[in-house]
Amino acid sequence: MKSKSILAAILLIAASATLSAQTNVQLHYDFGRAFYHNPAGKKADLSKDGAARQVLTTTVEHWNGDRFGSNFFFIDLDYGGGNAAGKNGIRGAYWEISRELCFWGDTKLAGLSAHIEYNGGLDRYSGSYSDCWLFGPTYSFHNKDYSFTASLTAMYKVIPGNLKNMHNFQLTGVWNWHFFKDMFLFSGFADFWMENRPWQLGAKGDSKGDGTDFIFLSEPQFWFNLHALKGLEKFHLSVGTEVELSNNFVGTGFYAIPTLALKYTF
Repeated sequence: MKSKSILAAILLIAASATLSAQTNVQLHYDFGRAFYHNPAGKKADLSKDGAARQVLTTTVEHWNGDRFGSNFFFIDLDYGGGNAAGKNGIRGAYWEISRELCFWGDTKLAGLSAHIEYNGGLDRYSGSYSDCWLFGPTYSFHNKDYSFTASLTAMYKVIPGNLKNMHNFQLTGVWNWHFFKDMFLFSGFADFWMENRPWQLGAKGDSKGDGTDFIFLSEPQFWFNLHALKGLEKFHLSVGTEVELSNNFVGTGFYAIPTLALKYTF
């Protein structure tokens, strides 16, 4: 449940003085097993034991700003993945940590920042994920009352463990839109990147290819914020959903996998 729902709060340095640190914890129930149970084998079967789709995912996100930029990280913990003995509990963990650097916050270029990021993790079935290091510029923008924020980042992506090519790229867009007096939040991200995955044979349309070189992933989220209701102003629980839209990510081809989710913001 790769999530970046508060990353769009990484704005201009001029704005960071008005934003306090934000941390939230999300719990997602994943419907991938039910939507992609495919014994015929035409698409990946996300219901089977072994390398199966997780049942639950916990996501922890944190953002804070300072004089020279901001910090952001999230950690995904996946639960389930099989009914065999010893296959319960946490099956995998993934995290991203990034830094936005901006020493020119009082100039006309305050919307630009330098982005530095690390991605990594491990899984019970596939072992350790390849380390990824990313570098590039970010452009952030917002409306007058900050109810809508967004950012675009273009990055050089280094994957030292990739067998075909360690030199890659990634484009990332992130958005955050609070509306109807903060009762609702529409947020999410979209990633498009280059990473050869030789085990995804057929992604190029033939069974003898070397896999796919290009991957797309987006996770729009929609939240109903209970603190917007009268009498619950200090109760920062949100109820919502996420839809994982991907191409050549969980398997060859396109997938749309929804979740049912809870989020508590501290």
